[in-house]
Amino acid sequence: MTWPPMRAWLPARLTVGPTERARAALGAALGLLLTGLLSRWVESHWTGATVPWLVAPLGASAVLVFAVPASPLAQPWSVVGGNTISALIGIACAHLIPDPAWAAAIAVGLAIGAMFALRCLHPPGGAMALLTALSGVGSFGFAWFPACFNSVLLVLAGAVYNSATRRPYPHAQLAAPPGPGGDETHRFSDADLDAVLERYGQVIDVSRDDLVALLHAAEAEAYRRRFGATLCADIMTREVVTVSFGTELQDAWALLREHRIKALPVVDRARRVVGIVTLADFLRHADLDIHEGWSARLRSFIRRTPATHSDKPEVVGQIMTRQVRVASEDRPVAELVPLFAQGGHHHIPIVGPEARLVGMLTQSDVVSALSRVS
Repeated sequence: MTWPPMRAWLPARLTVGPTERARAALGAALGLLLTGLLSRWVESHWTGATVPWLVAPLGASAVLVFAVPASPLAQPWSVVGGNTISALIGIACAHLIPDPAWAAAIAVGLAIGAMFALRCLHPPGGAMALLTALSGVGSFGFAWFPACFNSVLLVLAGAVYNSATRRPYPHAQLAAPPGPGGDETHRFSDADLDAVLERYGQVIDVSRDDLVALLHAAEAEAYRRRFGATLCADIMTREVVTVSFGTELQDAWALLREHRIKALPVVDRARRVVGIVTLADFLRHADLDIHEGWSARLRSFIRRTPATHSDKPEVVGQIMTRQVRVASEDRPVAELVPLFAQGGHHHIPIVGPEARLVGMLTQSDVVSALSRVS
């Protein structure tokens, strides 16, 4: 067995500021005060029995609900389900096992297993099981009042307070459904993350969506560190070859070949981008899925039709891609790197005042800039 290094026993440096610490502390105090006052009133007016109106494990629940409201362990079902189920298990163990030491140990172990199975893992639930087993609680009603009732009130207080202080609660624990085409701006997909988490196989005290956001933010920060304050205007290609909506296909094709480029922005008279035509657009519309005779089909597609009517596209506007991703000239290059690195983009039109085209940012421009700052 390898003994952990000394640094493993030392506390990590906190990155939580004083405002957040005060917010969490005040919230826990207010939440427990509200829970205690209402529970005491209910105990005195409704239950008719002498039972504790506030249970000690709720203090630990308050730490989670107000200090780490995004934690999977602090969500409503974890708090209510974990505390209630653990109380029931602790009471059952107190009834069935005479030795308090054995009853306490078995109650906590069974509570953890049950919370895992019911997806309501909540650390204070272990304390709830321990409390009920050691105290020899005789009535299963204790699980409903005060355990469950306290937990529900604390969760409601947490929802109001956290939302009022701009901390989402409850915090979504399920991944949002991917949009059309999925996330094209990052190195890893949802499936990649899910596979890694499954292999890791341990409890992570952070929600999945927060983990994704942190990883993406770290990736973006790395790009900003590499590129610094470099803007699109600093590295873009300024002499841009363009076409208009009515440019004939054979003329656009000739421009692509002459300048050895892969895309032509389509602009209106005010040089506003209305589309983009690429080599891929030509090949797609020329129906080149069948390789045999593709050269002849491409020439036939590009060639101008002499008749007044045509069954095939004749001008750029008929084959161009209308949804064009553009960027402003004062946008940091670091924000666009993921589009080139993982998004499949090879060129992004750059616009200036009044959304007029002022340049083109290509993969070559980004690679060249990256080599200078590395």
